[in-house]
Amino acid sequence: MEPSQPTPPPGGGPQSGGWPAPGPYTSPGMPYAAGPYGGPPGGPGAAPYGQPPRRSTNGLAIGSLVSGIVCCLPPLGLILGLVALPQIRKKDQAGKGLAIAGIVLSAVSSLLLVVGLASGGFSSAWNGFQEGVDEASRSKSPYSLRTGQCFTDGSKGEKYATDVKVVDCARPHDGEVTGDFEVTGFDKWPGDDPIDQLAQTRCEAVNSSYALDTWKIPQDVWTYYYLPSSQSWRLGDRTVTCALATEKTSFSGSLRSDSTSLTLDQEQFLLSLNPVEKLGHEEPEDDPDEDFEANRKWAGEMLAAIDSARAGVRDHDWPGTSKAALAALGKELDTASKRWGELAAAADADAYWGAYDAAWDALPEDLGADARAALGLTDARPAGEGTQA
Repeated sequence: MEPSQPTPPPGGGPQSGGWPAPGPYTSPGMPYAAGPYGGPPGGPGAAPYGQPPRRSTNGLAIGSLVSGIVCCLPPLGLILGLVALPQIRKKDQAGKGLAIAGIVLSAVSSLLLVVGLASGGFSSAWNGFQEGVDEASRSKSPYSLRTGQCFTDGSKGEKYATDVKVVDCARPHDGEVTGDFEVTGFDKWPGDDPIDQLAQTRCEAVNSSYALDTWKIPQDVWTYYYLPSSQSWRLGDRTVTCALATEKTSFSGSLRSDSTSLTLDQEQFLLSLNPVEKLGHEEPEDDPDEDFEANRKWAGEMLAAIDSARAGVRDHDWPGTSKAALAALGKELDTASKRWGELAAAADADAYWGAYDAAWDALPEDLGADARAALGLTDARPAGEGTQA
């Protein structure tokens, strides 16, 4: 459609001589070649006939207003606004109001910043902000816990934990993450029980590797784990998080004692003696009169663990300050091996009972407390703990 004819401006009739006729069209639908009444020439950027030209908005004015609003760099908004004003006048651009607003807001923000720094109020506000961010960052889902983190769990007694807080291990806490593993072998949600059974076995192994120095573990701290729920399983969660934790009194200090925190000598000692200690707590519940074979099998496993400990103690080159204590422990293990060999070879329940007390008496009750002390390990069991189950 062609443009309509221009309408004379209000306030009077045509000037003498008449209004000049519009210039020739270049082609239908295109801008005019020359606009009437001193309008801009045609071509790219020309305003349509009969409309005022459209002015661009100064970019620095926009930047000044944004900087003034967000208050991130108040002086920047002030500078941008002051630079924008002469550009706007020179280039006949829009944005004067934006620039002025940016200057005012930035000036106020700058003043508040100066007052805050002088009075310390800004520092207090910033510290409060940092504390809030830190608090939020330490409040986590159990699924976001990482190995070595200590935590408190406010959801004790609830079926699913949803909010645990990471804390410094030096502070009182409920648990310490020892590791995690991915559940595999299930095409769909298997239910709580299968995962619980898997977690109990796998997390005991994870905990044993993480805390080799078992005497550091308080008496009421046990294997603990967080399982996927049916809801999180649908979202792709397959992680079981293992921990050493308590549901009673909180404890302080890290329980970690593995290759990242032990010397080679300490690690050698614990790897040698820990199996003896572990098996000592796994004696069959039924006595030899009720289940002789189970007891004899267990005695054979104890004998194998004792002989392995003997080799570990005998074959390692111990530091000079601990040689005497390790040599004494080695002799005790030699005697224990003979007595446990007799127990494991018992022909019947009566013979088993006859060798039973001698076997336990020969096994060092403290499993080398002097050697532990010489190596810089925990040399006292948690209260109430003993080798014999």
